Amino acid sequence: MTLRNRLVRPQILIAPGVYDGLTAALATDAGFEALYLSGAAVAYTRLGRPDIGLTTASEMTDTMALIADRTDLPVIMDADTGFGNALNARRTMQSYERAGASALQIEDQVYPKKCGHFSDKSLISSAEMTGKISAMVDARRHDTLIIARTDAIAVEGFDAAIERAGAYIDAGADMLFIEAPRDSGELKKIADNFKGRVPLLANMVEGGTTPISSASTLQDMGYDVVIFPGGIVRALAKTAQNYYASLKKTGSNKSFSDQMHDFDGLNTAIGTPEMIALGERFDGKS
Repeated sequence: MTLRNRLVRPQILIAPGVYDGLTAALATDAGFEALYLSGAAVAYTRLGRPDIGLTTASEMTDTMALIADRTDLPVIMDADTGFGNALNARRTMQSYERAGASALQIEDQVYPKKCGHFSDKSLISSAEMTGKISAMVDARRHDTLIIARTDAIAVEGFDAAIERAGAYIDAGADMLFIEAPRDSGELKKIADNFKGRVPLLANMVEGGTTPISSASTLQDMGYDVVIFPGGIVRALAKTAQNYYASLKKTGSNKSFSDQMHDFDGLNTAIGTPEMIALGERFDGKS
């Protein structure tokens, strides 16, 4: 099922954040219907750096290609600002499609960008952003959705964000993502303005500007997709800190073992027996 066809259903789509083949495989096994590849999560995990526009388009496409090897689920992919002007956005569409993305999310911050829940963001003009969207529409060769994100609430105010979002729909965006509403009232106003025109995406960031809402609450408001882009990194980073502290203190993994897979457990989770069986089918010895 394509992402576009899935969005026709009334149930909200929950897309957890992933950042590599392992997390993509585990999220798929958990029963999700779509995944979200976050630029922030790639910065956190591949670079060990914050989400301030340091990741490159090639790092993102390399990551997407590896994820596509591990899951058949549609992946919504963070394209940041398109990594430059309209021509860069056009090329980003082409390279992300080749890597296997089902949707590209592009935003109207200046390049390099910042995390949407940071302060002191800066925006390009609405006209420049609509040009990028139009360039992506022109470049796509498959049924790849274009998600237009605006960060205008924090920079120009709520009304300006609504105006920009409307212009982005007119330019050809398939879905809207208005970043960092500050309360449930703004979340609801966004839905009231746009539900029924295009699908709406909500972003849940632990400790961010937007209050965390459940998928069912967002569905009742009128949202079609909810992403939890960095939750897995925050969970694993906390676990890793505790693991390393325990190992340093005790000199052994024994005291931490109840919070870990053992050797066989991890191999089961990543499908090692199935891979060995597959190899035996083709090794010429069977």
